[in-house]
Amino acid sequence: MTKDAVVPRGIRLNNPGNIKESPGDKTQWQGERATDDDPVFEEFVSPEAGIRALARILLGYQRRYGLNTVTGIITRWAPGCENDTGSYIAHVASRLGVTPDQAIDLTKADTMVGLVEAIIRHENGQQPYAREVIMVGIAMGLGSA
Repeated sequence: MTKDAVVPRGIRLNNPGNIKESPGDKTQWQGERATDDDPVFEEFVSPEAGIRALARILLGYQRRYGLNTVTGIITRWAPGCENDTGSYIAHVASRLGVTPDQAIDLTKADTMVGLVEAIIRHENGQQPYAREVIMVGIAMGLGSA
């Protein structure tokens, strides 16, 4: 068994949120790999770049769509047609120490860190990154780096 066979896809692709490529979407993420080897998921040059993209999407959910609860955010992030959204919501809310329908503010770095770490853990079955890696990616995503 190769090393890659045991490392989750999201970690291998530096895309720990498992951001999918949208058909026809020509978005070029900052830090996106020049090669496009995976037909389904985005690929990034570093974990920080993948975390930045995850933070940008989550912040957009709050700003554009008014989603400011774990239920609202995760329902959009991980739709029920592909995920057990109920268990995903329960897991993330528990990790954040909030109720699923409690308002959260993603412009606060501590809140975003908790949400991103919980999503990474849920998407990959692990959260292998040092806090500093998460913080750099989020700072880039929040526009403070």
